Order: sequence, then structure tokens, then C-alpha cells
Amino acid sequence: MPVICLLLVLVQNTQVAIAQRVMEKLNRALVAVPDGAGKAFLSWRCLAADPENLSFNLYRQEKGAKKIKINASPIVSVTSFLDSGLDSTKEYDYSITMISNGKESEPVSKFVFAANAQRYLSIPLQTPSGYSPNDASVGDLDGDGGYEIILHQTGRGRDNASAGFSDAPIFQAYKLDGTLLWTINLGKNIREGAHYTQFMVYDLDGDGIAEVCMKTADGTIDGLGKPIGDSSKDYRNKDGKILDGPEFFTVFDGRTGAALATAPYLPARGDIGAWGGRGGNGGNDRSGNRVDRFTACVAYLDGALPSVVMCRGYYGRTVLAAWDWRGGKLSSRWVFDSENGANPFSGMGNHNLSVADVDADGKDEIIFGSMCVDDNGKGLYSTGLRHGDAIHVSDLDLSNPGLEVYGVHEIEDNTKGAGAAMYDAKSGKILWTSEMDQDVGRGVAADIDPTYPGAEAWGGSEGLKSAKGERIGAAPRSVNFIIQWDGEPLYELLNGTSIEKWDYQNKQLVKMLDAREYGCVSNNGSKSNPVLSADVLGDWREEVIYRSADNKELRIFSTNLPTTRKFYSLMQDPQYRLSVAWQNVGYNQPPHTSFFMGDGMKNPPKPNIVEINKKK
Repeated sequence: MPVICLLLVLVQNTQVAIAQRVMEKLNRALVAVPDGAGKAFLSWRCLAADPENLSFNLYRQEKGAKKIKINASPIVSVTSFLDSGLDSTKEYDYSITMISNGKESEPVSKFVFAANAQRYLSIPLQTPSGYSPNDASVGDLDGDGGYEIILHQTGRGRDNASAGFSDAPIFQAYKLDGTLLWTINLGKNIREGAHYTQFMVYDLDGDGIAEVCMKTADGTIDGLGKPIGDSSKDYRNKDGKILDGPEFFTVFDGRTGAALATAPYLPARGDIGAWGGRGGNGGNDRSGNRVDRFTACVAYLDGALPSVVMCRGYYGRTVLAAWDWRGGKLSSRWVFDSENGANPFSGMGNHNLSVADVDADGKDEIIFGSMCVDDNGKGLYSTGLRHGDAIHVSDLDLSNPGLEVYGVHEIEDNTKGAGAAMYDAKSGKILWTSEMDQDVGRGVAADIDPTYPGAEAWGGSEGLKSAKGERIGAAPRSVNFIIQWDGEPLYELLNGTSIEKWDYQNKQLVKMLDAREYGCVSNNGSKSNPVLSADVLGDWREEVIYRSADNKELRIFSTNLPTTRKFYSLMQDPQYRLSVAWQNVGYNQPPHTSFFMGDGMKNPPKPNIVEINKKK
């Protein structure tokens, strides 16, 4: 019996056992980064299944010369190494081998360190005229254990609240060497904008190849050049909005971009004037501002295989539709519908969301801003905190069992309430509130100060808070992304093109990297996001990807700082991996782990996963 079938039988026939999650099989992703004159910093993945005593050898080969081992003894305590004595004008080939039970393997990962290597890895792009690279995701599109990049190329975009025509959203898949694999054009009947086009990239059926999923319409052209629906139709009204015509949900083949299956989008628009809620920004409209607010995520709803959840509405009526892609068939799993603005689950959504196993049953819940939907599609709880712009879910408060949620909230039009709050992710119990009656647009939660246990949180005007909600001092001016960069578990801050360290003693930010110095720019205007931030290459630290100012390249920055810590790749923590999948949604948010990451942390617990090889 195939492994995947065995796992599913186990799920169906065992009530108490928690199934293993089926996840992509990763390679070692060796990467080398310049570290001053004549030096290269190398790092590679530790994997969750590695035995504790697994060690590595590193080899370097200059063109025309013999391959030489560059480590004096097997490397076991970290997955990184600083090589020195190089001639920066020469190219070097690096490779790593594994040593287990005294036996050395063949090379398991290779990297070419170019002559006069740049601080970043460059991915040349074929950007359409008038477009620029925007959000991206990653997935293994060919089953080799490495990631490819799926890139949203954007032309003219529009906010839901404004009139005007947009350009068609375009998606491209690239290998890291710049090879263009395919292009999908969503066509004129999909409006371009941060709240319209959410795309999910994930291996949904456990065959080792990621699928790509998104909302489509008449005139969408798949990666093979074939249209979906009737490409002659144009449903745009005089304001450039699309409030009529069929809407579809399509699963695309990650290898070719071919449309594998298309179904009517759930839910349909229905009455476009019935998507409002209560108070603040919860009013109704007939212009498409509320009905066409979309988010999306991937979640392990059965504990074994992932499902795609496409979401519509968050100011009032809120609908989440879960889909399964199994055995070449697309099917609806469940639909959660708050139905009307008076429902306590209405008006609780954000411009973003998160996914986590909040009740530790092995199956995921969707934390939809200020409320939570259970793995079975039933509402788990609603906090009543209402709509917001930022959300962070992890083990933030070490004294509170399980996971916590920190978010900020829009308090508008004479409404009252908490501008920021932390609540228990399992029960929805509010642990503390702050910024009362303030409209707070940005907020962050992460451990940046070792003086206080757990994470710190900040957003609004009341300064930096401890995990208990106590003010502990001035907050960093950076209120955007977080990143693991320097090798100690405290987080660094990522804003625009800058990575900065919070000097908690002097209450100031210290710059570590500014990608502007390398010709890069950030995305999404004042949101100042990277193309992607995730653990894509090398050891457990995170990479950050930007576009070049001329829109001709993506540039991947990987750390060149040493560390004494050896963690498995963050992409093998299921919550983190799912965070990377939803990072492109709405107002982008940084990924978080399912475990506390910060000062004094233990080594991460081993994830309950099984890796599936590509089908032969």
C-alpha cells in the first residue's frame, strides 16, 4: 500500500492517533554568500528527520583543479561554515556530503560561487512591459526538493474603494537560475489589486509537485495558452469593476501552468449590497467594495493532506470555502458562512489571516482576524474585536499554555474598542487590550528584548508591551515584518529594504542590511514589503527577496553571519510553511513558527510530518 494511502487509512480508522502531515521533501539547499575579501559563508539545511549525530563535509573545487575538503573535521554542531583564502576573481564549485555511521555519502547539494560574486543571488526575469514584480510564493514545481518561485507581475492596480480600470494580473513561474517555466494571464475579468487576487502555492495531493490555485474568470489563459471559459466576454463596468459574470476557482499544474480543474467560485456574489456589518467600516455598499474583498490560505483540515481555503468578505458577511484536490478531482469540503451582518462571526476578518493548530488535535484552524473557524468548518469562537490590518500567531506568552494571537484593529466612525489586543488562540479569551478607542493600522509581535519573557508587542502610540501587556518602554519605529537573520533566536526587524536589530538597552534600531545599496526596492507603496521573506535556502535563517529597481531581476539576500544554533529548516514547521503560503494575501504579514522563537528557547520540537517523494 502506498505511504500516502496508509496515512489516510490511519486517519480514518484511528480516533485517537494524530496523523502525520504530508509535506514536500526538501533537499539541502546549499548556498554561498560573500563575506568580505576572499571569504564565502556557506550554509545548508538541517532537516527534521536528521539524526542528532549526522555530520557533513564541505568540498571546494576550482576550475581545472582537484576537489579539496575544506573542513578539518566533520561539521556536526551547525549547518554553516566560513571559507577563506579565496581569489574573488575566480569561480568555485562547492558541494556537501553527509557522514552517517562512519560512511560518507555522495554529494547531496552543490552551489556555484561565481567570480566577483554579488551580495545577493540574482534571478533574471521576463517582466511584461508596463508591469513590475510584486508578491511571490515558493513551491517545488518539479519534485527535486528545491523551491521554484511563483511571481505575481502587476500592472495598473486598483483598490476596491476606487474606480478605474486595471491591467490583467499575470503570474510567472521561475527556476532560481531564471528559467521561465510558464505564464498565466488572469485576463480582463479579474481586477488587479491587493484585495482581489490571492494565489496559493502548495502540494495539495502529496505527489511531490506543488499546485497553484487562484480565482479565475472568463478569459483567463493558462500556462499552455488555453483559455478558461469564454475569452470574448468583458464584464467590466464603467468604473472598471467586475460585478457580473461567472467566477471560477482553478487548480493549475505547477509544472506547466495548465489548468487541471475549474469549478464555480464559492461563494457566489449574491446580493452585492448585503456584505456589510456593524459599526465602523461595516456599512453596506453596491460598488463592490465589500463583496470583492478576498483572502486565502492552505490548511491541514484532516490532519494529513492540505486543503485550500478561499475566503470572501470581512467587513460584514464572511464566507470561507474549503477545497480538496485529491486523485485528480476538485471537490468542495465545506463552506462557512456568517450569512448576515448581525452574526457574531461577521465583521471580524482582517486584510490577512493565519493558520495554526490552536487546539493541538493535529488539524488546523483558520484564525480569521478576530475570530476562528475550526477544521470542520464550524465557527470556533468570535472575540468581537472586529476588523484589523495586522495579525501575529505563535507562542507569544510563555506563561499561557499554547498559542496566542496579537492583532491591531480599526476603530472608526465614533466606534469604541481596543486598538490592539492579545487573545488565547484556542479559546478566544482576551488576555489584554491596549490603544483603547484608537484606530491602529500596524502592529507586530516578536521577541526582540531578552529582558522580558516571551514576545514583545507594539503598535499604536502606547509603546513597547511585554507579553503580559505591560508597557516596558519606547517601541521600535519599524512596525512591519520580522526576520531571523543574525543567528541568535531574537528577531530582527524587516521594513522596506532594511533589516535592523533592536538595541533594547539603548532603545534604538541598528541597521544590518539595506538592500537599496544593491539596487533593490520594496513593494506595495507604504506597506513596504519584500517580494517574499522565508527560509528558502541554507540553514534555518530566513532569506529576503526584493525586486531590482529596473524590474529586471529578483535578488535573494541570505545571511552571512555565523551562528552557534542548529535548527531544522523552518519550512518543516507546518505552521511556518503555511504562513509562507498565505504571506502574499492582502496586507502581507511575516511568517511565524508554531513554537516560541526567542531568547532562552529550546530546540524546536520535531514536527509530526512525513515527506513524500515525487511520483515516478
